[in-house]
Amino acid sequence: MYKQAPPRQKRRKRLGPEVREEGLAAARRLLLEGGPGAVTLANIGDEIGMSHANVLHHFGSAASLQSALMGSMIEDLTTALDNVVELLKTDAAAPRTIADHVFDAFDKGGAGPLAAWIILSGDVAHLEPVREAVRSLVEAIVGQSRDDAAPERVRAAVLMMAVSAFGDAVIGPHIRSMLDQKDDAMRDLIARILPLFLIPSGIPPAIS
Repeated sequence: MYKQAPPRQKRRKRLGPEVREEGLAAARRLLLEGGPGAVTLANIGDEIGMSHANVLHHFGSAASLQSALMGSMIEDLTTALDNVVELLKTDAAAPRTIADHVFDAFDKGGAGPLAAWIILSGDVAHLEPVREAVRSLVEAIVGQSRDDAAPERVRAAVLMMAVSAFGDAVIGPHIRSMLDQKDDAMRDLIARILPLFLIPSGIPPAIS
C-alpha cells in the first residue's frame, strides 16, 4: 500500500540580524582559512546556505561585508581589553597580556591582512566601522581612568599598539628575520612601553 510521505518542514526564515551574525562568523572562518580574497559574497552564501542575492541584500557588497567583519573584530578587541587600566595597576603580567590581545587580533585573528586588503583596494571609506570601534576602545579605556590627561595618553597608546600590531602582522615576520629577532619581539617591546602611556605621569610630554 502506498504510504504518503510526511510533509516537508518549512525552513525557518532567518531574520536580518541573525543572517548578519551568521555571515560575519562565516566570513571570519573564510578569512582565517583562505585569506582576505576568500571573503566573497558567493563564499559566504555557500557557507550559510543562502543565495548570492540574499547575502548581497544583507551586506550590500563584498567590500561592505569585509568592512563589517573588520569592525566586528575590533569590537571583540575592545571587549578583551575591558578593565585594562586596573590590570596594569595590579598585575605585573598585564602589559604582555594586553599586547597579546592586540597582536593576536591583527595576526591570528586576521585583522592585519584584512585591513591591508581594504586599504590596497583603495576603498578606505570601508574602514569606517573600524573608526567607530577604535573610538569605542579609546572611550572604554579612558572611562577606567581618573585624570584629565587620560584621553590623550590613551589615544597615543591605542595608536602605538594598533600600528605596531598591524605592521607586525603584515611584514613583521620578514623584518624580524632580517634582524635576527624572535617571533614575539615586538610584543615584548610594546609590553615594556605600554605602562608609560596608560599610567598617569608615565610618559614624558611631546617636544613641541
